[in-house]
Amino acid sequence: MDQLQTLYALGAEIGEALKARGEKVAVAESSSGGLISAALLSVPGASAYFLGGAVVYTAKARVLLTDIPREALEGVRSASEPYALLLARTQRERFGATWGLSETGAAGPTGNPYGDAAGHTCVAISGPVEAALTIETGESDRAANMTAFAAAAMELLKRAVT
Repeated sequence: MDQLQTLYALGAEIGEALKARGEKVAVAESSSGGLISAALLSVPGASAYFLGGAVVYTAKARVLLTDIPREALEGVRSASEPYALLLARTQRERFGATWGLSETGAAGPTGNPYGDAAGHTCVAISGPVEAALTIETGESDRAANMTAFAAAAMELLKRAVT
C-alpha cells in the first residue's frame, strides 16, 4: 500500500470512530500541506465529522485563517509543541469541534528559520484530552516528510478516539 493509501485508510478508521462517537474535528496544518484534511475527507460521509481545516503555512495565513490574537503568540514559536497545541485549541474553539488537530514543522529539503532540521514537526490534539508530540524523521525528502507528518498527527487523534 502506498503512503497516500495508508493515509486514506487511517482517515477512514478515524472517520468511523468519530461518527460512532458523534464527534467532530477541525484541522490546522502546515508542513503536511493539506494531507491531513485530504485523508479525513477521502471518506464518503466525511461531513458527519469534518468541520473544516486550514493550511497555516505562513504568518500571514495564521493571521487570516486562525485569528489567533498576537498576545497568545508571545513567547511561542512555530514548529513547537506549545504552538501546535495553540493551533489545535484554536481550531477546536473556532469551529465548535470536539477535537482540534494540528501539525507544524519543516518538511524539507532544508530546515526552518527557528533552527529545526528538515523532518521536524510537532503535532497536537485538543479536545476531551490534549497531547502534543515532536517528530523527527531524520529525512530531507519533502514529500516523504509531508506524509509522515500527516500520519503522525492522525495517529495521535486515532489513539484518542479508538
